[in-house]
Amino acid sequence: MSFEIIVHPKAAKILEKLPKIISDRIIRKLEEVKEDPRRYAEKLVESDDYKIRAGDYRIFVGVTHNPDTLEVYSIKHRKEAYKRH
Repeated sequence: MSFEIIVHPKAAKILEKLPKIISDRIIRKLEEVKEDPRRYAEKLVESDDYKIRAGDYRIFVGVTHNPDTLEVYSIKHRKEAYKRH
């Protein structure tokens, strides 16, 4: 059971701006996670969304079933990931 990965335009733009070595690590992590998101994704408090750790970066995703999709909506460095604005 493999999940389809959907990358929102905002997340794609962030991924393009990152150094190639970091963006490659994030892409590899997403490929690994799509096989079993429940194993790697951690549920966010007071939200239906999840986070995935990839080195110093956090990938924020939504997981839906029927169809099985993993929606990437944000990628942030861990320093910035949890700040409230």
